[in-house]
Amino acid sequence: MSQKKIVLITGITGQDGSYLADFLLSKDYEVHGMIRRSSTERYERIEHLKGKVELHQADLLDQHSITNLVDRLRPDELYNLAAQSFVPTSWDQPLLTAEYTALGVTRILEAIRLLKPDTKFYQASSSEMFGKVKIYPQNEDTPFYPRSPYGVSKVYGHWITVNYRESYDLFACSGILFNHESKRRGIEFVTRKITLAAAKAKLDPSRKLKLGNLEARRDWGFAGDYVRAMWMMLQQEKADDYVIATGVMHTVQDVAELAYAHVGLDWKDHVVVDQGLFRPAEVDQLMGDASKAKKELGWEPEVSFEELIRTMVDADLERVKAEKK
Repeated sequence: MSQKKIVLITGITGQDGSYLADFLLSKDYEVHGMIRRSSTERYERIEHLKGKVELHQADLLDQHSITNLVDRLRPDELYNLAAQSFVPTSWDQPLLTAEYTALGVTRILEAIRLLKPDTKFYQASSSEMFGKVKIYPQNEDTPFYPRSPYGVSKVYGHWITVNYRESYDLFACSGILFNHESKRRGIEFVTRKITLAAAKAKLDPSRKLKLGNLEARRDWGFAGDYVRAMWMMLQQEKADDYVIATGVMHTVQDVAELAYAHVGLDWKDHVVVDQGLFRPAEVDQLMGDASKAKKELGWEPEVSFEELIRTMVDADLERVKAEKK
């Protein structure tokens, strides 16, 4: 009888963590999630996984708790998806962002190196590392020029993963994921902010939405497609880093147009530009080249941008209707 592979996911309560847990359960893994102790527990994204995954308290700021957890579980695979991941917050809390998003990676790698060096490790890198780019599209060889404390922290996390791979011969990968969204996206992120506002405007047409830079361009994909790529990276013979993206760029305005049109409204009647929502250092355009992932992993995105935004709006319509009841 074959024994199930043991996996540990940090950030399991987030968008990516919940989709990854779903995916790994379908692959018959024994799934464990690391959660941080807080006074208010938010588990709505993994509510449907009760009894299917085991949760453990530990903190990326606390080396002892991470070391104990790795020692206890002895995971075959470890996916580090935990971070302070909201770019605007990184300007308000730059030191905390660095502790979690940068040094937290080192703490996990140290635990693996000392206790179970054959654990396969995945680090969630980000397109925000590219920042102020002059080369389009961006691939694994494009230089980094981060434009926020979050982006800078992700660059550290990325390079420390490369260093541990090369210095200690660990199986450690970084997935440089471009923007990926879903109905489980946090409401603080611009895509979800827009889809939720469109859903509310359908029921109350007087509602307005404040947005920052409408011309910011991003490469948006579906989170469910992207977690599949994470798993594919850890199934390779050799650890490496991969850009995961759709290769298509859209503006924030495109998201608004599509979301409001889906509920029969004109975005221009509802969206107000607020200069206070512009970033101190703006990232204008990001578009990824996932050729390497397509060739070596056999990965392809399956959900289109249009389908993604409409699905998010539909989910938010259901939420808003349920709240009104």
